[in-house]
Amino acid sequence: MQSFDPFTIAILVAAVVVLLKLRSVLGQKTGHQEDLTDMFDPKKRKKQSEQDGPAADNVVKLPTRPQNDNQDADEKDPRLAQIDKIAKPRTKINKGLKEILAADAGFNPKEFMAGADMAYEMIVNAFAQGDTKSLSNLLSPEVYEGFKSVIDDRESRGETVQSSFIGIDESKVHSAAVKSHEAHITIKFISQIVSATLDKEGTVIEGDDKDIARVKDIWTFARDTRSDDPNWKLVATEAGA
Repeated sequence: MQSFDPFTIAILVAAVVVLLKLRSVLGQKTGHQEDLTDMFDPKKRKKQSEQDGPAADNVVKLPTRPQNDNQDADEKDPRLAQIDKIAKPRTKINKGLKEILAADAGFNPKEFMAGADMAYEMIVNAFAQGDTKSLSNLLSPEVYEGFKSVIDDRESRGETVQSSFIGIDESKVHSAAVKSHEAHITIKFISQIVSATLDKEGTVIEGDDKDIARVKDIWTFARDTRSDDPNWKLVATEAGA
């Protein structure tokens, strides 16, 4: 008769006990377990959600795509918000500026307005000083020829201009549009300038060398939206009303 080692018998008994306990656990559903079919049954999940109560609202759902495809346009491109500050939404000027933005990916409305103010002051000063070199970089060929003609006539008579640019009181967009791939923005400037034209004897023949004049100008700047050159140039001028 085969004998059994007491130690071996003890191990077998322990193994049987462990298997029985595992079977009793694996064969039961716990309070946290749900049938997989319930997970895909909308009615059962809705019922379960109602049973869970307010605590279920604490679950944060991560959207896999924007919940609103028509989200505020300003959130998509901050430059649209800049345009809305420059011109009221749904106005012709606002639409024109947005057309320029659509045609020129590098267009920045806020930077353009700041640059236009700087260009206005530079052009006014260069014209008064007869600085044709500076003007050639800021004006279109047609406008440059007009400015240069006035400067040449002035110099031929021995006249000079004394000018002091005080500052810009207001600059606002008067119109904006894209014409044959060329962006046009017209701005109305209201500035304060002390300006007087003197003859060759130094006598004031036009303007005033002491009083500050309030000057109104309407200037149009343009650039080819297809060009790599980001600079705008003055293409038209007129006196403001």
